[in-house]
Amino acid sequence: MFLAMDIGNTNTVLGIWQEGRWLWDWRIATVRSKTPDEYGVLISSLLENGDFNPGAIEDTLISSVVPPLNGVMEEALKNYLGLQSRFVGPGIKTGLNIKTENPREVGADRIVNAVATYHLYGAPAVIVDFGTATTFCALTARGEYLGGAIAPGVGISAAALFEEAAQLPRIKIRKPDHEVGSSTVSALESGIYYGFLGQIKELVTLFCNRLGGDPLVVATGGLASLWEKDVDFFDVVNPRLTLEGLRILGEMNRQ
Repeated sequence: MFLAMDIGNTNTVLGIWQEGRWLWDWRIATVRSKTPDEYGVLISSLLENGDFNPGAIEDTLISSVVPPLNGVMEEALKNYLGLQSRFVGPGIKTGLNIKTENPREVGADRIVNAVATYHLYGAPAVIVDFGTATTFCALTARGEYLGGAIAPGVGISAAALFEEAAQLPRIKIRKPDHEVGSSTVSALESGIYYGFLGQIKELVTLFCNRLGGDPLVVATGGLASLWEKDVDFFDVVNPRLTLEGLRILGEMNRQ
């Protein structure tokens, strides 16, 4: 049994892989102030509620973009699950050629997504991840990770607007009934939805032109499904893309 964990700025996603399939996955809030005991109890409870024996987990691999939590999670997994944690980082075999100016700067989640895309779907490819930030990554047919673009995520952009503009209400992010809003709420819905839709289309188009060869466009992240029906160039929408990448990397780097 393999435990994959993706520690993001907003959420931490965990998945259990066994016998060729994902048996379960969970999404919990990333809270930097939590102690190893708090995370240990929470993760143990999730496993037990899913009818998994924590002691049956044989291996784990963690992707993290929140370095202050790495030691906390490492201690939690050791004390409560008896696991020695491994993290995606320098020294891990990826099978990709990282062509950025400083490969150490590239977020672990972006590398993991690229590995999953390359092995599951092939390349060239453009990968769009809707998380705290919306990231766009370019992967060549030869497995070269060229880099990408990082834009403010939909959630934090909307939250900043509500917090800074006293008369604007907090709304649910969704596709509006009409492009031209006839109320403050519907105007906000239109601006957020279609504004980000335009950003997605423009950046994906630029990346595809740079890569050439009719690249695949792969989307993942919590809000990927929001635009799926309006974006006709998403070839794949896989909410578990990062977990899949961790599984593949775990197999490639098995000790």
